[in-house]
Amino acid sequence: MFARPVAVRIDGRIVVAEDARQARDLLSQRWPERRGPRHRDAFETCLKVIDGHRSSVDAEARFREAAEEAGILAETDAASPRNS
Repeated sequence: MFARPVAVRIDGRIVVAEDARQARDLLSQRWPERRGPRHRDAFETCLKVIDGHRSSVDAEARFREAAEEAGILAETDAASPRNS
């Protein structure tokens, strides 16, 4: 699980990734055509997290950077820190 879910705007809708699997799915299946180097880094990091070789903190950071690079990062209430 991400410490802070990452909200992105895809096809006019807000979609929230809460973990590396959701982020990987968005990166591979729903990402806009603008795929730069941060997209590749985020995808590879998500795979490594799923395989247990990296921290979810890394995937969250790389996914957020890829969303910023693509211009689709959407800060919403859904992306605010959770109350535990």
